[in-house]
Amino acid sequence: MEKLNVTSLSSTYTLINGVNIPCIGFGTWQTPDGVVAYESVLAALKCGYRHIDTATAYGNEESVGKAINDFLKSGEAKRSDLFITTKLHNKDHGYEATKNAIERSLSLLGLDYLDLYLIHWPNPIFFRDNWAKANAGSWKAMEEAYEAGKIRAIGLSNFFERHIDKLMETAKIPPMVNQIKICPGIAQPELVKFCKDRNMEVEGYSPLGTGGSFKSEVLKKIAQKYGKSIAQVCVRWSLQQGAIPLPKSVNPERIAQNSQVFDFSLENEDCKAIAEINYAELGITPQRNPDENNF
Repeated sequence: MEKLNVTSLSSTYTLINGVNIPCIGFGTWQTPDGVVAYESVLAALKCGYRHIDTATAYGNEESVGKAINDFLKSGEAKRSDLFITTKLHNKDHGYEATKNAIERSLSLLGLDYLDLYLIHWPNPIFFRDNWAKANAGSWKAMEEAYEAGKIRAIGLSNFFERHIDKLMETAKIPPMVNQIKICPGIAQPELVKFCKDRNMEVEGYSPLGTGGSFKSEVLKKIAQKYGKSIAQVCVRWSLQQGAIPLPKSVNPERIAQNSQVFDFSLENEDCKAIAEINYAELGITPQRNPDENNF
């Protein structure tokens, strides 16, 4: 368990290139484009989130961007206060396609630059026969966008050790982040250590187990012990595992509640109990094996 030096939503970690990344992000996976995405992102920004995570595959970049820009117009924050992430679509791997994808995401989001851009999956089915070459091409395009100031940090998502090692054979700039699934029962300590040993920050998506965590009797007891919600316990646990959690909700009250995790700390025995939860019994699926997914 990591010793935390973060005390609020505005607390940050420093990436290997010196860029600061807020310690909790607001996730938008499965948030439909349109009013729902717009209102939930705006609610998150208004209650203090400064780190927003989306992806081309989510299909909501336009609405997420509209919320961001309307919030900036309100004068409550400057663009430099925000940290915006999006990700490369599985169909857009390769040098030229990635260059075009970056420009398309910037346009949809209505932004001049991205704070973080990730390769969403290391081995999509469209490039199954030449995934390493396709990743190398994508990474080259990302490095160029980084050097041109269009992206402040570049990284990976759902990459396992073997995929990272292969990318590093050709990368000039090392990845700064790996976004993986971290939730009760799925701590992935070996992969987290692998990334940390290579100076990569780890982001944890689905920290609430896509809702499955709310069925856990273990989490119910721990939440009662600390006088917190199950969601707050999950987010706090993810932080204490050394990850940057990305909780998602479309309910304004829960969006705010999920960020209120800095006034308590989980004891080691409780962290261990959460890590050992049988996630399958709760209907939580593990991180998909990138070499076996069919998309």
